[in-house]
Amino acid sequence: MTDAARSLYIAQPALSRAIRDLERELGMTLFARSGRGVVVTAQGRRVVKLAREALDAVHEIEGLANHSGVTEVELRIAATPTLEPGLAGRLLPAYAAEHPGVRVHIVRCDGRDGVVSAIRDQRADLGLTDLPVPTDLITHPLERQEIVLISPPGLDLPNPVPMGKLHGMRLALPARGSMRRRELDAMFGKYAVTPVVVLETDERNGWLNAVRAGQASLLWYRGMAEQAARAGLVVRSLEPAVRRVIAVIHARRRLPLIAQDFLATAEKGTAA
Repeated sequence: MTDAARSLYIAQPALSRAIRDLERELGMTLFARSGRGVVVTAQGRRVVKLAREALDAVHEIEGLANHSGVTEVELRIAATPTLEPGLAGRLLPAYAAEHPGVRVHIVRCDGRDGVVSAIRDQRADLGLTDLPVPTDLITHPLERQEIVLISPPGLDLPNPVPMGKLHGMRLALPARGSMRRRELDAMFGKYAVTPVVVLETDERNGWLNAVRAGQASLLWYRGMAEQAARAGLVVRSLEPAVRRVIAVIHARRRLPLIAQDFLATAEKGTAA
């Protein structure tokens, strides 16, 4: 149960409650205690088999509907500006090659909170963001992406940069109170460093402009490094390394067939 909860990025008690609610709704026992763990009961195995058959049937019906004279359908994917280049450059071409009749619309969101809101408001079918996200959403982890230090040229810093070197460093940071700022503040507290905050904003262009002007450095994902390098900035790793999990997220509901197909493409690309 602990491993299952970890793979879903939810707390183990939340998963246990969901299973108890399902057992109560069905009026049967799906899991039984065995030693220090649990095992699926005979009824549970039967439910899983029937549920898979039902979902396969729904999948087949959706396939018939999607190919009954409709020449183009739209898949909406919410993404942050930082992760959008990877989505457009790697995942979308692979998906489009297999599903040429689907038009993909990228819903541009300002940070993780914006992606979560787009999913909850049903403005997007899927979202691409870093974890964690609220537990009412389903997550499909794709990769781990490194957080790096992006600086103006001329700074006398080693590569990788020890965390202690961030103490007193001039940094551009997300707005105070945002989820990402809280995560960075927690990291600073863990390593007992206090940077000099030059800029506080959730506007990513503002961050890069501050670095280009030589006013500050920036902590952001390695995926942003190519854009930073083209601008003449210097990208360095941190020591110890800090990584975040990038995932596709969606609401706890039956996904449209085209969204299921995108998930399959994304997960196949990750496995490759």
